[in-house]
Amino acid sequence: MAKVMLREDSGVIYFYVAKKDMEETIESLEFDTEENWGGEVELSNGETWWIQPGPKNLPKEEVCKKIAD
Repeated sequence: MAKVMLREDSGVIYFYVAKKDMEETIESLEFDTEENWGGEVELSNGETWWIQPGPKNLPKEEVCKKIAD
C-alpha cells in the first residue's frame, strides 16, 4: 500500500508516489465515470495498481495497492 497523489491536467491523469519519486500517467481504468472511478489501473510504466472506486474528485490523495509490475 502506498499513499498516491492523483491529479488531472489537460485530460491526462497523473499518478505520483512521493516515496518513490515516481510520476506516471494512467493509461487505462477499470471504472471511468464521474460517479464510479478507479479500480484496476494500468500506468505508463506498465505497472498495475488498485484505486478504491468512488467519485472522481481530482486532485486527491489516495492509499493504493500495487498489483503487478
